[in-house]
Formats: sequence, C-alpha cells, structure tokens
Amino acid sequence: MDKSIFEQAKQIVHGAKHLVFLGGAGCSTDSGIPDFRSSDGLYRLKSEYGLPYETMLSIDYFYAHPETFYSFYWKFMAHPDAKPNRAHLTLAHYGETHDLTTITQNIDGLDKASGQKNVLEIHGTMSFFVCPSCHHKIGAKKVMPGSIPHCPHCGAILKPDIVFYGEPLSGETLDLAIIALEVADVLIIGGTSMKVYPAAGLPSYFHGSTIIMINKEPTPFDPRCDFVFHEDIGESLECLLEE
Repeated sequence: MDKSIFEQAKQIVHGAKHLVFLGGAGCSTDSGIPDFRSSDGLYRLKSEYGLPYETMLSIDYFYAHPETFYSFYWKFMAHPDAKPNRAHLTLAHYGETHDLTTITQNIDGLDKASGQKNVLEIHGTMSFFVCPSCHHKIGAKKVMPGSIPHCPHCGAILKPDIVFYGEPLSGETLDLAIIALEVADVLIIGGTSMKVYPAAGLPSYFHGSTIIMINKEPTPFDPRCDFVFHEDIGESLECLLEE
C-alpha cells in the first residue's frame, strides 16, 4: 500500500461536499458472505442442483421451481448471523459528519444494519419477503429458515424482496442513485467487478472531480479512475475515511 498515494486520495475525500460510495459483493466477504464472480465466488462453485447457481437466481426459475430455489436460497444465500464488518462501519462513521450516499449492489442488508443513514439498495434486500400476488411484505425475521414461506394474506409463495435476473430494478431507487451521482464531487467504487449492468453503468452519471477504485482484482473500469487501489476494502476505507 503506497501511503503517499492514499494520503492524496484521503485529502480529496475529506474535502468532498457530496461523496457517493458504490459498493459490491466484495464489501461483505469479511462478514462471511461469499461474493459471486471472484475465483472462489458462488458462481464458480460446482452446482449441487444440476444448473449454474446464477441461473437459479432468475425470476423464471423461481416461479418454475420454488421448492428447489428455496433449498438453494437457505443453503447458499441466507446468512442470518452475518454482522457488518469494518468496511460497513467505517462508512457509517464517516457518514455521521459528512454527506454520504451508499449505492449498494448487495442484498444482505448490512449497510443499513451498520447504521449508514442514506443507503440505496438497487438490487433489493433479503431483509424482507414480498408477495408477488397481493404485494404484502413481511420482515425476514418472521420467516422460518429452511421453509417455503407463504403470504399470510393470500397464501401465495413469497419471494425474497430482491431483484432477480429477468426483473427490472426499482425505478425510484435507480432515480435516487442517479441524482446522488449527479451532485457528487467524489465517487468511491469498492468491492465490485464492474461487470454487472445496469449497476456498472451508473458511474456515467457522475460528473465530479475524482473517482477512486478499491477492489482486490483489476476491473474494466480501472482506467477511468483517478486512484486505483487493489487492496482490502475494509483496510482501504479506514485509511481513506477515518480522520
């Protein structure tokens, strides 16, 4: 880690009027939640179900095979004991005294659990289940782990309140993310491969002065960044954001 380069970036970060953090799965690996596309990520594992795990996260698969989906979901997706790690907590601490918007691709709810005040979960959240039929929503803590949850109002099978492949992102959440990026003067991108769209296209709405990339592996977006750190996300955020 080049401390002099970090110090340059740190001065810019602490001079920012509006900071946006765009985060991905790498932000939650220290909480025991595997990412998706790294060399040891979920999508690289041999499937126990005869189909790639990525396919099982499509909305068509969910509706066609809810029993198998929930077997996969409870075994590989749900991490009820996961706690916010230092990346989440450092962002929360920074946000106590600075204007910070977190745009997260993660569905684990740890950004909000850490105390961050302005979090946009563009891929939804596992903190809730929603009824596809009557749209009733319940908290995840009310659902028995390992079960196939049904709506208490109409009896339909509930789905996790996440954006499956084949579903559109929430227009309202996406609009708020775009507005945050348009007014930001510094953008930090962390823990993401920058290969998943439309999230990977969001930085095109940023017109500020500085983009900082933090990711253990190189990304196709690196050449567009002013600072690139192929370092641990938690350690790097602590170096940049803590006074």
